[in-house]
Amino acid sequence: MRKIVIGQYYPATSIIHSLDPRIKLGGTVFFIVTLFTVNEWGAYAVAISALASVIALSKVPPKFMFRGLRTMFFILVFTASLNIFLTPGENVLVEWFIFRITSEGVSQAARIGLRLITLVTASTVMTLTTTPIQLTDAIESLLSPLKKIRVPVHEIAMMMTIALRFIPTLMEEVDKIMKAQMARGADFDTGGLVKRAKSLLPLLIPLFISAFRRADELAQAMDARCYRGDVGRTKMKIMRFARRDFIACVIAIIYAVALTALNNFL
Repeated sequence: MRKIVIGQYYPATSIIHSLDPRIKLGGTVFFIVTLFTVNEWGAYAVAISALASVIALSKVPPKFMFRGLRTMFFILVFTASLNIFLTPGENVLVEWFIFRITSEGVSQAARIGLRLITLVTASTVMTLTTTPIQLTDAIESLLSPLKKIRVPVHEIAMMMTIALRFIPTLMEEVDKIMKAQMARGADFDTGGLVKRAKSLLPLLIPLFISAFRRADELAQAMDARCYRGDVGRTKMKIMRFARRDFIACVIAIIYAVALTALNNFL
């Protein structure tokens, strides 16, 4: 549970931390979209190099950042296995019974695995370098045009940020409940998959009770501070684009042009 880093913030003094949160959120979405458009290995190399540069500039320890990938090990193995065995191709590497492994399947599995790792890492960089309040302001600002059709943009941004913020809190609560159950003789590590799944059922009731209690406490705290949503609300820190934000936009454009050229002309 301690290996989950999504939703946590790592304080540091870096260029990435000082960027406008709208740039970081929009850049992350743009980067994720480009990952689903590339197929050439040269384009993947450019995307990984760009992500590695951002990680280096963020001054976040790589060990702290990549430890969250351990929780995705099962998803990566499962996805890679499906692509290896189910992707058709002409160059057969191994054939046994009804199973056939082709070079096209191995290549596709490598691409999908690399895409998932890069996607999760990019999202983690954004959350580690952006506070929940900054993230809320960025989401609200980017979705503000929807207010014209009476979409509750502020409430949506607030709910998304609260959900993201409480992921580490809930994981910590699960860890405490598991240790309390183990102290009472519960076993979560032995047995087959079905037995382990059944052993997790006693965690659900106390976890739900704790989640509802925290939600009620948060609602009371917001009500005690006279929180009334977006109506008449002012901000202590007003977001403004700086020179570094425009430079980041120019770099993003150059990255998109390079990626398109490598993906289409190689």
